[in-house]
Amino acid sequence: MEGGGSGAYGAAKAGGAFDLVRFVQQPQVLARIVSAIFALIVFACLVGDGYISTPEDSRLFCVFNHNEDACRYGIGIGVLAFLACIFFFMVDVYFPQISNATDRKYLVLADLGFSGLWTFLWFIGFCFLTNQWSWTWTEHVYIVADSARAAITFSFFSIFSWGLLLTFAYKRYKMGVEDFAQSYVDPTPEVSTPYSSYPNISHESYQQPPFTHTAEAPEGYQPPPVY
Repeated sequence: MEGGGSGAYGAAKAGGAFDLVRFVQQPQVLARIVSAIFALIVFACLVGDGYISTPEDSRLFCVFNHNEDACRYGIGIGVLAFLACIFFFMVDVYFPQISNATDRKYLVLADLGFSGLWTFLWFIGFCFLTNQWSWTWTEHVYIVADSARAAITFSFFSIFSWGLLLTFAYKRYKMGVEDFAQSYVDPTPEVSTPYSSYPNISHESYQQPPFTHTAEAPEGYQPPPVY
């Protein structure tokens, strides 16, 4: 299992030919592409229309209740999510070519951990942006209101897309663990008896060795004859 790695963690046997159509049709690949698009929309909306100024003040401020942390948070998780999608997309491309099961295990665990973390961060980001938008005077930011709403909407969609990635990564990890359990052989040898009897010898058919006689006790005392 350690050296072969054929079919481990839900991938094809190492060394097979790459099929682009079949690769794109994989559920985790489709979910990763969708997640990358959602992340791109979120941080593009916040970078392009997330900061505006007023006629009275030329300084730029965040459209979400003038809270700079809201815009920074959305841009930060959006950019990192987009880069992570590209990284794991390349991992998905080269994953079948990895023959070592341990390397596959670490990559699947990294995908599992990152997907779980970003599902949680997108949920926090959606709640944060929604809360700050509810306190924003829309008449002051009506020009970029659509971009702000789009950032909130696709933050909400990202929760489910990254939740799917989390589910797919968990299934791949579970599949790898089950494959290892099925192919694992206990190296402990069977316990055998320390001494084995000689073949074709039975204890019941034991015979005394030759030239060995036991003294027989006389049946009764016989006195010598008296004359």
